[in-house]
Amino acid sequence: MTRARSGKTVIRGRKRLRRLTKGFCMSRHNLIRQSLVTLIRGRVYAFRDRRVRKREFRRLWITRISAACRMRGLRYSEFMHALQRSLVELDRKTLAELAVNDPDTFTKLVELARSAK
Repeated sequence: MTRARSGKTVIRGRKRLRRLTKGFCMSRHNLIRQSLVTLIRGRVYAFRDRRVRKREFRRLWITRISAACRMRGLRYSEFMHALQRSLVELDRKTLAELAVNDPDTFTKLVELARSAK
């Protein structure tokens, strides 16, 4: 009886791996073992950094809001606390967008926060 070989399956898998590692540097896209290790590591970084990106954006928004508040004579923590007390439910992303693109509206929010303080 003839022996079943996995030639086609292995070649198909390697072809898929080559396609996934296209653009990797030097032998990292050429050699099978090295490209597999690099691909796994790259996916680990991608998974981890999707969460890191969220953290970094939140930091950026807080920095922008803080800078805009300081220009209007109010600290970030006071501003956020006063907004919570006055039941304004805007998230930090929206507040940062207002601070950068619509300063007049942000100034009104600061005045609202001052009156609620």
